[in-house]
Amino acid sequence: MTLTVPASALEYFGVDALVDDDTRELQAAVRDFVDRRIRPQIAAWYEEGHLPARDLARELGRLGVLGMHLEGYGCAGTSAVAYGLACFELEAGDSGLRSLVSVQGSLAMYAIWRFGSEEQKQQWLPRMAAGEAIGCFGLTEPDFGSDPAGMRTRARRDGSDWVLNGTKMWITNGSIADVAVVWARTDEGIRGFLVPAGTPGFTAPEITRKLSLRASVTSELVLDDVRLPADAMLPEAAGLSGPLSCLNEARFGIVFGALGAAHDCLETTVAYARSRQIFDRPLAAYQATQLKLADMALELGKGMLLAMQIGSLKDAGTLDHRQVSLGKLNSVREAIAIARDCRAILGAAGITLDYPIMRHAANLESVLTYEGTSEVHQLIVGQVLTGHAAFR
Repeated sequence: MTLTVPASALEYFGVDALVDDDTRELQAAVRDFVDRRIRPQIAAWYEEGHLPARDLARELGRLGVLGMHLEGYGCAGTSAVAYGLACFELEAGDSGLRSLVSVQGSLAMYAIWRFGSEEQKQQWLPRMAAGEAIGCFGLTEPDFGSDPAGMRTRARRDGSDWVLNGTKMWITNGSIADVAVVWARTDEGIRGFLVPAGTPGFTAPEITRKLSLRASVTSELVLDDVRLPADAMLPEAAGLSGPLSCLNEARFGIVFGALGAAHDCLETTVAYARSRQIFDRPLAAYQATQLKLADMALELGKGMLLAMQIGSLKDAGTLDHRQVSLGKLNSVREAIAIARDCRAILGAAGITLDYPIMRHAANLESVLTYEGTSEVHQLIVGQVLTGHAAFR
């Protein structure tokens, strides 16, 4: 490695040396897909509030990134670090793209893979891994986001069937999903159910007028006396620990993904600062610019080293789920700060869709909120440090 002019800020930190050749090749393949398929179109998709999710899902399935960290059933069975680096590259394209992959693989597919019956796994996972079927994950409700234990969606027994009533909100992939993993309160506690699209009483209206994650499908799930057979229930999930374990899988992807958005902002800004002339000098030649770039590179590099450590612990089977909160909290918080500082360096150009920075900044406001707000993760860390739960 040479430190003359690094090809990337992360090259300065030697991150590439922490992964093996296979992982490096996989990351490069995802980066190539994003460069070829996403970057030329993403500004238009974002402006239109549209994502060709079904087409992209099939392409992502051929690439092998859907449920890539799961074993069997057509899944690639990669390492956690490899999955994280794929999320890094996907979110460097757009948070909506990484959200599509995260919800498919780490929420919907993981729930079926971890808690489903063999019949449920065989029915759904191979098709979902190939991108031929899309899943969504219904946990959040209009009045219960950070406190999912208060959910009002209910499932009652009626003979051998289950009847579900309730509403879920802010559900990625909802209106295009072939199957929804819906969590509901029962007399036996919280249980998960597989609700196929087209089931009578089940609708998924799309949420529009968004100012963030515009290149992403976001929906409401409405369940009005939805009748399901007994075998629609996920047999191995009982209580809130089931959906929360799925959330932790998705949070892991965000630890890497948010840094991908930050990296794209920083690389764009360095290139802009080198070429932009102000008072007959490159913007990059001014001390104020270099001070800002240095601080951003430092935070990006530290965040990436933390992400790699969390990934290594996950691969070793020694990761405490609460450690993921360290990564999610840090990555998103620093990514937003980097995006904002990069926007300032670009000046007025930074607010346009000619550059990705404002798009990333707006997307990251959603990433800051979903899969646990920063305040929730701060309190998880605080509980670890003090032994006291302070969620109320």
